[in-house]
Amino acid sequence: MQLNTSKSGKRYKIQDMSLALEIERRIETLGMTCGTVVTIMNRQCHGAVIIKVRGSRFAVGRNIAKHIQVNEEANNE
Repeated sequence: MQLNTSKSGKRYKIQDMSLALEIERRIETLGMTCGTVVTIMNRQCHGAVIIKVRGSRFAVGRNIAKHIQVNEEANNE
């Protein structure tokens, strides 16, 4: 599943990122690496995805979010 198709309030684990190298490195410096659990705070229909990563909130643009593959976490608390 792509990050931009995820549902608000759910937790997902990042599986893969197929982004340009410089964008991928920038995202990794923010703490979003493969295996990281992210929580979807809000998802706009045609806009950004607001996620919570390791205690910080980030807005990820739709074009970037569609290149991040995630799996739903089994334990959504």
